[in-house]
Amino acid sequence: MMAPADQLLRGADEVLLGFTRALRAAGVGVTQDRAHGFLSAVALLGLDDQRATYLAGRATLCAGPDDLERYDQVFEAWFNARDGLPRSRPAQPGAPTFSELPATDGGAGDGEASDEVVRAMASDTEVLRHRDVAGMSPAERARLAGMFATIRPRPPRRRTARHQAWHRGEVDASRTLRGSLRRMGEPGDIAWRRRGTRPRRVVLLVDVSGSMSGYADPLLRLAHRFTQVGRETGGVVETFTVGTRLTHLTRALRLRDPERALVAAGETVPDWSGGTRLGETLRFFLDRWGQRGLARGAVVVVFSDGWERGDPSLLAEQMERLRRIAHRVIWVNPHRGKAGYEPVQQGVLAALPHCDEFIAGHSLATYAELAEVVSRA
Repeated sequence: MMAPADQLLRGADEVLLGFTRALRAAGVGVTQDRAHGFLSAVALLGLDDQRATYLAGRATLCAGPDDLERYDQVFEAWFNARDGLPRSRPAQPGAPTFSELPATDGGAGDGEASDEVVRAMASDTEVLRHRDVAGMSPAERARLAGMFATIRPRPPRRRTARHQAWHRGEVDASRTLRGSLRRMGEPGDIAWRRRGTRPRRVVLLVDVSGSMSGYADPLLRLAHRFTQVGRETGGVVETFTVGTRLTHLTRALRLRDPERALVAAGETVPDWSGGTRLGETLRFFLDRWGQRGLARGAVVVVFSDGWERGDPSLLAEQMERLRRIAHRVIWVNPHRGKAGYEPVQQGVLAALPHCDEFIAGHSLATYAELAEVVSRA
């Protein structure tokens, strides 16, 4: 038979673990290791000190400043603790919903407390969309991976030499005459036509050097979205990684499942987190792929922070070559959208004169904006 002290300790652990599950339901990235760290800290500080428990949770369960407000709200809702720890009911097997959380003793009703927490959860997705992906915790990155499905890039279109029937435009004399002959010369409706369109090729060059390591995974997920949507809409998307060498990743990113595609990409790229030789790799791309037609008339998107270890004049020369054969050249810099950023890197200064667009690329919101820029190119 369990001793009363053991029963009390087990009941307190259930309440504390229930609190971690409530935080996870509210959008705080509480991992198993953080939950165990929280229990150990509370055991060390003592269960009867409510202030110490509050500080222990902030120190062990919150990954960043964005988690602190949600932590305070859930702590007040979960612990009815003016007189000490804890008076709330033991945790159930599943994570409690916001309607199940006890109200605070601050005089507010159950509905007000619940509404306050629900509003915090409703805005969490929008906050995550604008967060810098390089500073996210593993739990936040896992949530962000599922949000890439909300990006639906439309392939840019180009006009073709062929015409297609349309309800206005220029007169289709041949079709109008054939219709009149079928009616034995009787007049009829005038047929119209316009120039047809087809998807324009999109080429993605992703920098996977050491300075871009925090952005490599999200950028490859974005490239996977471009590839999959391109296949669904008839567009052509080619993806390469650049660093110390050039690697063609299109075949790996054609796998429908994003996790399998990223694993295949990781096995294909040999120079993760290495140096950056943009000029040399871009020259190799143009000599072997671009000049022969892959980049000709295409929308080329370069993802890089511009830290160039090679000769910047070589990069400028190759960017000029690329600009002559591509339809549009877009440079995406993850630092572009940060306060106080100035394009002082040698690679950026060499490339900017030959770019049509220079935009930010550090968050899911900026990736959605990039998709719109590409679709309008």
